[in-house]
Amino acid sequence: MAFHDKELTVPGTVEVAGRHVKRYHIDQPDRRLEARVVDAAYAYLPSLLPAPDPTTPPASWVVLHRGADTGAYLLAYSWFFDNVVQCRIAIAGQPALDCPDDDPAHFVDLDRPGVGCVWELGVLEHERTAWIRHVLAPDTPDLAGYLADARVEGPVGR
Repeated sequence: MAFHDKELTVPGTVEVAGRHVKRYHIDQPDRRLEARVVDAAYAYLPSLLPAPDPTTPPASWVVLHRGADTGAYLLAYSWFFDNVVQCRIAIAGQPALDCPDDDPAHFVDLDRPGVGCVWELGVLEHERTAWIRHVLAPDTPDLAGYLADARVEGPVGR
């Protein structure tokens, strides 16, 4: 299979479990994320988020990615200890990764370590730079500025 870009959309920030969560969706070019997959992913999200850290602004970002086959992937990245990122991943519909079935709305924790695939890592690159720019570099952290600084929507992958 030849490599191709996918579509990145940015549906905005929400508050979940005491954290501000920037949301990113990655779709197949010819198939958008289904509403039931999105709903199931955000219902599962609180279980992937850590409690806020008293030394770090309570910020996270999430990538919801629809695979080319039956899979869906929910990656929750959370800042802690001022400048460190924790990643927790839930997957659905991917029996090859130990999902119980091929339902893309039936999320379970991924037991393998991982940080993301080539499409998702572009978002991580942006979030790292935004965190430095708005939280670490200024004399006073600008959480609102960080939350407003999202990667541009459009093709993602290359």
